[in-house]
Amino acid sequence: MTTRSASVARNTLETQIEVSINLDGSGQFNAETGVPFLDHMMDQIARHGLFDLSVKANGDLHIDAHHTVEDVGITIGQALKKALGDKKGVVRYGHAYVPLDEALSRVVLDLSGRPGLEFDVTFTRDKIGEFDVDLFYEFFQGLVNHAGMTLHIDNLKGRNAHHIAETIFKAFGRALRMAVSLDQRALEQLPSTKGAL
Repeated sequence: MTTRSASVARNTLETQIEVSINLDGSGQFNAETGVPFLDHMMDQIARHGLFDLSVKANGDLHIDAHHTVEDVGITIGQALKKALGDKKGVVRYGHAYVPLDEALSRVVLDLSGRPGLEFDVTFTRDKIGEFDVDLFYEFFQGLVNHAGMTLHIDNLKGRNAHHIAETIFKAFGRALRMAVSLDQRALEQLPSTKGAL
């Protein structure tokens, strides 16, 4: 089987991002973004998705983390789309429920080629450490726009903002792992009656 991997570099006046992903990896993660909580959350994606993921970012953190977080999401989306190639044989859909103590989140996604994000999450505070929780939406919006993915994220229960965030990212990793998995019964087929994704 050909390894499904890709590397993407994205450079703007605000950020310089490099992402490498291997969809058939073992959960290895490496990051240098300057945003520690984002790195912690992306580690959950890699570990629970069994993706090898490397992210390097140099952004205008002297302003705030917004551009860096959003652009990392964009670049991961670009790398994911490139690694998936023509999408033949993939399961296409994925879902996961993940609890962490009192928190419970559900993530459902479709590698449809149509970007769309439904993000039903209410955090109990504005920041987790120094991290602005509004940036989670920006991360996933950038990712779905450039991966061509429909993504529904619902936090069903939770009081602790850190727990809520962690359940979201773990569930996303597990749902994505399911969606990109190869269906052994349909390796040469696209999972669509349209003939295109």
